[in-house]
Amino acid sequence: MLRQYELVDRVLSYDPNADEALLNRAYVFSMQAHGSQKRASGDPYFSHPIEVAGILTDLHLDDETIATAILHDTIEDTVATPEQIEKTFGPNVARLVDGVTKLSKIEAQTENERAAENLRKFLLAMSGDIRVLLVKLADRLHNMRTLHHIPNADKRRRIARETMDIYAPLAERIGMYEFMKEMQTLAFRELEPDAYASITKRLEQLQDGGGDRISRIGSGIRMLLGRAGVNADVTGREKHPYSIWRKMAERHISFEQLSDIMAFRVIVADEAECYRALGIIHQKWPMVPGRFKDYISTPKRNGYRSLHTSVIHGEKARIEIQIRSAEMHAQAEYGLAAHWAYKQGNGQPDAQANWIRDLLEILEHAESAEEILEHTRMAMYQDRIFAFTPNGELIQLPKGATPVDFAYAVHTDLGDQAVGAKINSRVVPLRTPIENGDQVQILRSKAQEPQPGWLNFVVTGKARAAIRRFVRHKERDESIALGRKFYDEIVRRLPAQLGQEALAAALKRLNMADQDVLMEAIARGSISDAEVMEALMPGAGGGDVAGARPAPQQREAISIKGLTPGVAFTLAPCCNPVPGDRIVGLRRPDEAVEVHAIDCPTLADGVDADWVDLAWGDGSDGGTARLTVIVKNEPGSLGVMASILGAQQANIVNLALVHRDSSFHTFQLSIEVHDVTHLMRILAALRAADAISSAERA
Repeated sequence: MLRQYELVDRVLSYDPNADEALLNRAYVFSMQAHGSQKRASGDPYFSHPIEVAGILTDLHLDDETIATAILHDTIEDTVATPEQIEKTFGPNVARLVDGVTKLSKIEAQTENERAAENLRKFLLAMSGDIRVLLVKLADRLHNMRTLHHIPNADKRRRIARETMDIYAPLAERIGMYEFMKEMQTLAFRELEPDAYASITKRLEQLQDGGGDRISRIGSGIRMLLGRAGVNADVTGREKHPYSIWRKMAERHISFEQLSDIMAFRVIVADEAECYRALGIIHQKWPMVPGRFKDYISTPKRNGYRSLHTSVIHGEKARIEIQIRSAEMHAQAEYGLAAHWAYKQGNGQPDAQANWIRDLLEILEHAESAEEILEHTRMAMYQDRIFAFTPNGELIQLPKGATPVDFAYAVHTDLGDQAVGAKINSRVVPLRTPIENGDQVQILRSKAQEPQPGWLNFVVTGKARAAIRRFVRHKERDESIALGRKFYDEIVRRLPAQLGQEALAAALKRLNMADQDVLMEAIARGSISDAEVMEALMPGAGGGDVAGARPAPQQREAISIKGLTPGVAFTLAPCCNPVPGDRIVGLRRPDEAVEVHAIDCPTLADGVDADWVDLAWGDGSDGGTARLTVIVKNEPGSLGVMASILGAQQANIVNLALVHRDSSFHTFQLSIEVHDVTHLMRILAALRAADAISSAERA
């Protein structure tokens, strides 16, 4: 553990103007506050914050950040209060300590809820001052270094999983790769001990068998560049176990098949020398196709700049080489901390930390703890690609991202209004994966709105959060509108006209906040018609009075015109009703109304739900009908069927061959129709064709 004078001397060595008195006060305050507390290792608890502060001195951080590291556990784990911290160390340190401090008294029932609330508070504090993140990462790194002292295996795995999912990606996003690699390695050792042991053993065998192979190759690269007049510092290493394990998993190969285990770093004077060194290396050894990346001309979002290439070395080994300047190397080692300038205690994020705003937007849109954790993990996804707007702006996305993800990355409004996309000037479906270097143009319409189906293919947390938020609001709005229709029909069944204050009185009796809550409850079936009648007009719903008349039954069909299928109500897949069919609705508690055709076989089997008489409403248009069509097994018969559907303006949504024999093929089709009249015309046209044996509604 660092002694008091050693810690202060470290800070003064890189910042002679640091507030020495502040650091001394923090050291003494923290030591007294933690007192005789012990860590799981048996060491004094006070050793932990001092080691965290020591880690941050390696990053040359300012005195307030070091003081925050020393004090970061005092509020959570001792009797110290935020007021004491502010009085003794000033408002800036107090604010930073509060940002790092976990929520110690969260009224949450699940581990996910506690983790989500801690993450929410942490991200909000981080958005105000990025130094909160730097302290938190150092805190987590030291905790991972001492993780093996915790006796509870489940707790160790939970901490390791949280580190792998949240903190290592956070370190990567601000360019602190050394922090990221060490956290990943330590978490990997805990989460996959057998895989870690196996890879580590094989790396040791490789070292024993290869002797000084890495140093020999490194010296060769240095001599090659030196002969060409490029002065370079070359270092080599084996990739860390987690990186190797990921490559094995992604490529579905064994350790023996993994060729690029060795990586070399070439540090030169400036940017021009980087490209010169690259040319010399490529002239000497053949490049592995698809393995060159220029992060100098197109830096990563965290500011990382370097040239990456893989070559086939003379020793028949495939090696990875990273070429960068000394300045780029400092950025790569320490990321955001390498260039952070604090002016009057202000640590506001710069353009390289704009992604924090995306995380905050996710917090605003997420409704549950699971959504917060899921979307945040997505937002910090590590494997990224580059795509360009038509104006040449660079957008970074996870691998597998689609034009919808791209649109939301540019702006939420663009994502909401996306109707199509062009990738490299070619019109493509919105679910098309974007490749590295693609130029993407989003086609938009103000009449468009986010589609629930987009959730099946978007991969970014920002896109998923925005779509889910819209769908939730739309579901609520349409449920309220449907509930209003149910309510109006209920009122018409009452034995007398309602007074002006009846609804307000009913809300009080039902203990509901407002009309919208009541309408949504009616639509979702969480309150019965009789209960609503009784609340509006006591005695009208039957109540508990002996001999009272039962509540009057529904008299008029309720129109579902203007509501969206799949939102306020769902069309039953067993019968696929279309406008013109006689329909009924099944209402179950806390579910959307399920709409069936009156002759649906499912209804004849008996169902555990309230029946509601429904109507499409005048002018209702659009539905999906399912057909079973048997065609003759002869050339062109399928073309005849498709031609008839096209001539009748029926769009095929799905087509499946369900049975075939020597004479006939049976197809099931889902087609879009206007109404039941349109459907009957289509069936008549199909039946009239010689190539078609029969056509029936399924």
